[in-house]
Amino acid sequence: MRSLVFTLISLMIMTDSLAQKALSFLALGDSYTIGEAVLEQERWPVQFVGMMKEMGVHFDMPQIIAKTGWTSSELQDAIQKSNPQGPFDLVSLLIGVNNQYRGNSAEEYAQEFRALLLQAIVFAGNQANHVIVVSIPDWGATPFGQHRDRSKITQEIDLFNTLNQKISIELGVHYVDITPGSRAVLNDVSFVADDGLHPSGKEYRHWAEKVVQELKSVY
Repeated sequence: MRSLVFTLISLMIMTDSLAQKALSFLALGDSYTIGEAVLEQERWPVQFVGMMKEMGVHFDMPQIIAKTGWTSSELQDAIQKSNPQGPFDLVSLLIGVNNQYRGNSAEEYAQEFRALLLQAIVFAGNQANHVIVVSIPDWGATPFGQHRDRSKITQEIDLFNTLNQKISIELGVHYVDITPGSRAVLNDVSFVADDGLHPSGKEYRHWAEKVVQELKSVY
């Protein structure tokens, strides 16, 4: 009789475990989130999901709201149109490169970024610990950027990242700085996609690894 009870309990635990839903993931951004010039499986959010699965943490494939060329204001508009339904177990935000590229002011970016991050926290069920910001990579280090004013690009990217990191710390979300690594393309073109501008799947893997390390204590 006792063994039968233990067997029934074990079956109940297994059934409950199988019934648990996979975690949900909303990824917000621009070309660096949608993975311009790489295959879908090479996008950093998709690689992140795969890495977490190997660790025994199961996420659904990410819901991505991102498009090449979007600024922070365009991302805001797209979110309103998409109307994603949370709460999500994880929300990521990577935005700002096109603000810098178009010459938009840092002050405007900071205001819009803060609004986006507050919205991301709401999407995460008001759990700031389930939100992660990824810094803006330095496109000036790519072959595409070699004929531009690289020093100016680097300074502006660093300024934008100083702002988004400061706001991230204030709001208590996770922050991953991938910018120094993005400059490795100066010495190794395998980190850049065939278009000479966007990261390759190899570089996105490094981003995903850093996100995994940052979130190990959460999931």
